[in-house]
Amino acid sequence: MARITAGVSTSHVPAVGAAVDMGRTEEPYWKPMFEGYEFSKKWMADHIPDVAIIVYNDHASAFSLEMIPTFAIGCAESFQPADEGWGPRPVPVVQGHPELAWHIAQSTILDEFDMTIVNRMDVDHGLTVPLSLLFGQPAAWPCKVIPLAVNVVQYPPPTGNRCWNLGRAIRKAVDSFDQDLNVMVWGTGGMSHQLQGPRAGLINREFDTAFLDGLTKDPEALARIPHVEYVREAGSEGIELVMWLIMRGALERAAREVHRFYHVPASNTAVGHIILENPPR
Repeated sequence: MARITAGVSTSHVPAVGAAVDMGRTEEPYWKPMFEGYEFSKKWMADHIPDVAIIVYNDHASAFSLEMIPTFAIGCAESFQPADEGWGPRPVPVVQGHPELAWHIAQSTILDEFDMTIVNRMDVDHGLTVPLSLLFGQPAAWPCKVIPLAVNVVQYPPPTGNRCWNLGRAIRKAVDSFDQDLNVMVWGTGGMSHQLQGPRAGLINREFDTAFLDGLTKDPEALARIPHVEYVREAGSEGIELVMWLIMRGALERAAREVHRFYHVPASNTAVGHIILENPPR
C-alpha cells in the first residue's frame, strides 16, 4: 500500500527561481538563503519519494481571476513549465502520476471536498521553485508530481481548518491506494510578505517563528487561525500559509522535525522551510 512518509514546506519566491536559472546562487545577496537548503538537498537525495503531492497556488498561469477553483488537482501525465511573461523556466517537464491523482480526487470528493479535476495545465513558479530548491538542476525531476492548486488569491480562500482537514483526507486516500509507493506532501508559499499597498515589504519574524514551532507543537491551533489574523500579522500574501496546513494535516500527529530554516529577506519575502518525517510503521 502507498504511504506518506514525510512532509516538506517551503516558500516559492519567483526571484529564487530566477537566481537558480541565471546562475546567481553564489552572489552575496542569495548565497545565505541557498545555503539553508543544502542539508535539505542532501536529505532529499537519501529520501527521494516515488510521488510528491505539491500544494501550491497558481499565479494566473492556469487559472485567472475570472475562474479560480478553491482546490484543483492535476491528473495529467505531465505538466509543462508555464510562461509567466518572460518565457518558461528552463526546468524539466513535470511528470504526473494520473492513477494516484484520480484516486485522491475520487476519495476526497467522497469525503465531501469539491475537488476540481484538471487534465491539462501548465505549472508556474509556485510549483517549480520548490522542486529547484530541493532537487537542484537535474536533467529530469527524480519523482512523479501531483499538483494540487489552492486558491489563496481571490477572496474567499479556504480556511486553515478546511486545509488541515483536506490534508487528513489526502492521507486517508493515499493509505487506501493499492500500489507500494513512497509519497511526500509538500506545502508551499509564504511566509510573511506583502507585495503592495502601504504595508508593502511587511515581514513578521515573530509570527513566522511561532508558525514553524506550531507545526510540531500544536498544529491544531494553527488550523484555527482566522483569515484576518494572517492578513494582519503576515501580510496580504501571508494567507499562503494555509497551504502548509494541508501538508501538516496529511502527516501523523507524531511527525518529527528533521530540519528548519528561516531567512529574510528574499525579494521582500520571509523565506521559511521545514521538513517533517512520519514515524516508521
